[in-house]
Amino acid sequence: IHRAGLRPSESGVAFGQLLGMADHLTYSLGHHGYLVYKYVPYGPILETLPYLVRRAQENSDLMGSVGYEMRMLRAEIRRRLFPWFT
Repeated sequence: IHRAGLRPSESGVAFGQLLGMADHLTYSLGHHGYLVYKYVPYGPILETLPYLVRRAQENSDLMGSVGYEMRMLRAEIRRRLFPWFT
């Protein structure tokens, strides 16, 4: 996008993620000007559950990134509560 001389918000490229998945990526993309959205599947449980299971299987490394997100959240909480230590 940058090599083409386009700004992220004008490139026509958008990123969509399932709500609750890799929020740190969503925030980072949005911070850098990209169009991002979160989506929430809805419908009868017997229809939505298989979809959510497939997404969980595709993102099996999710649990590995949870530790990373927790460290980021702790650091941000410390930064906000104790700004004089950063």
